[in-house]
Amino acid sequence: MKLIIVGGGSAGLASALAAARNGAEVLLVEADSSIGGDLFSGMPLLGAYTSLGVSCVKGILTEILDMCEALSPGGHPGPVCDWRSVVGLCLDPEILRLAILQLLQKYGVRILLNTRITDVRVTAGVVQQLLASSPVSQTWLDCNAAIDASGGGFITKLCGGEVMFGSESGEFQPLSLTFRMCNVDYPGFLRFIRDNPGEALLCDNPVLERDRHQAARNLYEKGFPYVALAAAGKLLGEAIERGELHPCTAAFITPTSLPRQELCLNVTRVSGVNCRDSSQLATVLYELNGQIIRTAEFFRKKVPGFRQASISAVMPRLGMRESGRIVGEYVLSQDDVIQARRFPDAVAHGSHHVDIHGSGTAQVRIPVRDGLSYEIPYACLLPRNLANLMVAGRCISSDRGANGSARVMGTCIATGQAAGCAAALLLKLQKKNFRELDPADFTTGLW
Repeated sequence: MKLIIVGGGSAGLASALAAARNGAEVLLVEADSSIGGDLFSGMPLLGAYTSLGVSCVKGILTEILDMCEALSPGGHPGPVCDWRSVVGLCLDPEILRLAILQLLQKYGVRILLNTRITDVRVTAGVVQQLLASSPVSQTWLDCNAAIDASGGGFITKLCGGEVMFGSESGEFQPLSLTFRMCNVDYPGFLRFIRDNPGEALLCDNPVLERDRHQAARNLYEKGFPYVALAAAGKLLGEAIERGELHPCTAAFITPTSLPRQELCLNVTRVSGVNCRDSSQLATVLYELNGQIIRTAEFFRKKVPGFRQASISAVMPRLGMRESGRIVGEYVLSQDDVIQARRFPDAVAHGSHHVDIHGSGTAQVRIPVRDGLSYEIPYACLLPRNLANLMVAGRCISSDRGANGSARVMGTCIATGQAAGCAAALLLKLQKKNFRELDPADFTTGLW
């Protein structure tokens, strides 16, 4: 009994590990020449902790963190509060890569790289086969169950399911390209934030510290530069006004490696791009590359703590905040997220604020009520009219506002883990429809 998982990003990897750990025969199909997607970029795993620092994603994530610590004791910051709106799980992306590969090997997950699913055979809503196409061959894969972790609902659409793209008017959030810089003077940079709290995004969440000066002191005392330099601040604001930097909401900064004194910077952005049109993406890549060069130079010259810093890595793929999301048995709403709603068929928790980036410096941020987490129902993972196909990650059934929260990597790991556990149980019971399962039978220990 074989489970095929399409997509090797955070959701697909969590699905594969959870299913294999529960005894399923797993084949993970990835279009790129390596796995990981944005997971190995250095960006924080958001949504794994509430704003109050309460863990809401466990199970596979706990095992991943244990492996990271075993490979590099004390080498990563872990969960860090930015005194703005969230707690981010900050990890060394290179150690994370090694840890996940170790676990995939441990649990016997088979991987097909450089392979896309280009066709399907579906009978009465049951996926029978998937056509795996590589540069040198095409093979029909028999399928007892499948998980769409493609990031855009592409397998669901191929199988005849309904998928929504972008906003109602067809707009997508900006594309970005993250990069990392090493040899950063952490204390020097944090001292600048402590002495100039108006330069950072602080105190956005009513459940956290409300005094900006105290929040800036908290950052300095903790010693981890997990902070967002604000476009409304003098430093970035004047640079944008002069044309020295491109318009952006903020420079989102994440500590990645303590030994390397390294940071990940999420600051580049290009708006107005149709993410479904691949012909536009090459032009965007050129523009983002230029933004990285100018941004790094600006940081070295103008931002305290960066004088000796240098670029240590550039993400090898474009960062897409949104693409497609399926229409499932239930559509998670923005109100469900911000009201911290509970569901009887919950299979995962999310906690990140509603986060929708617009053009220029525009951004919508709405925190979850009282610093709590919200629940994601099983029905959000079930595409309508398809029996043995589930979705996981960014493409779960949600409106655009809810997707602005559920799209983050910690929550993608949560929904991926739930999908993997459900698939393993489906195969064990030799059933053909995910609706025959009771979520209570596979969710123990997931949060």
